[in-house]
Amino acid sequence: MRSSTYILAITLSLGLVGATAMAGELLAPGVVSTGLQETSAAVTPDGKTVYFMRSDFAEKDDTILVSHRDGKQWSVPEVAPFSGRWHDSEPAISPDGKRLYFVSNRPVQDGGSALVTELGGKQFPGTNLWYVEWQPSGKWGEPVHVDGAINDGAQIYNPSIAANGNIYFSAHRPDSGKLYQIYVARHTPSGYAAPERIELGDVAQNRMDPGIDPEERYILYAGNEGDSLGSADIYISFHGSDGKWSKPERLPGDINSAALEIAPAPGRLFGEVYISSNRSDTPRFPKERDDLRSLQRRLASPENGSRNIWRFDISLTLKDHGLDH
Repeated sequence: MRSSTYILAITLSLGLVGATAMAGELLAPGVVSTGLQETSAAVTPDGKTVYFMRSDFAEKDDTILVSHRDGKQWSVPEVAPFSGRWHDSEPAISPDGKRLYFVSNRPVQDGGSALVTELGGKQFPGTNLWYVEWQPSGKWGEPVHVDGAINDGAQIYNPSIAANGNIYFSAHRPDSGKLYQIYVARHTPSGYAAPERIELGDVAQNRMDPGIDPEERYILYAGNEGDSLGSADIYISFHGSDGKWSKPERLPGDINSAALEIAPAPGRLFGEVYISSNRSDTPRFPKERDDLRSLQRRLASPENGSRNIWRFDISLTLKDHGLDH
C-alpha cells in the first residue's frame, strides 16, 4: 500500500537524456524476477545471497524471500526465516553483513495487534523498523524492534545502512510536507539520534527509497524532480565537503525508463546498483496469434508489467564526479 500512495503522489513528465550507462540485467528471470511483484534487493557482502520482497499486485501481502547463488545459478527462493507471518518488506543488509534490517507491521509487543497507519484518509499496514542479527551458529537471530523516534508515526520505509551504522530511510513525518522525504537516524553510543531530514530541495517533491553509499559519499533515491521519464526515476545526490547534499540529478542511461523505477540499492561492486522496475516487453501488432498456452505463458512472464529486480552499472556517473572505488 505504501507504493500505491507513492505512485499517486508523483507527477508524470518528460526529461533529458544524459550520458550512457551499461544496459541493465534482469536478476534471475523466472526465479527471483517473476510475473509477481519483486522489490528491494539486499545482497550479502560475498554476493552469493539476495534477500528481496515479493508481493501481490495490490501489495497487501508482502513477504521477504531469500535466494542463494551457486556459480551463475540462483536457487528457488524460500521465505526468509524471520518472515512469513506479517506484512514484511524492504530488507537491507549492513555493509558488514552482520545485520539485516526490514520494515514490518508486526506488533511491537507480543500479543499486540498489527500496526495500522493512515495517509490521505486511507488506512494501510503501518511499518516499524526491525532487524535480525547474524549468529555464530550461521543463522539469523530473532527480530529486534528498533526503539526510539525513528519509528514515530509507523510510516518508515526502505532502510539503507551506512558503514558507520547511520540509517537512511524514507518516511512521512511532520516536516515532510504532504508527501514522503528522506531522513537519516545517526548512530550514537547511546542508540539512534532523532531523525534528520536530508535537504534535497522543495518538500513538494516526493522522495522515497534511499540507497546510501556505505561511505555516505552519495545517495540514490526514487522520485520525480520535475524531469522524470516516467512515474518515478532514480536520482543521485553527492555529499559535499561542506556537509551539504548536491542538487539531485536523474541518473542517465537505461536505468530509467518511461515505466516506474524504485528501490535503488548499491551493490557490493563499484557502481553496481539494484533497482525495481515495472518496465515491460510491449508486444508489436499484429502479433503471432496466441493460443491459450502461449498467452498465459507470456502474461505470467517477468516482463508482464509487474515489478522486477534489475542490476545496473553507474560507475561512469560516479567517475564523472571524482569517485573511483
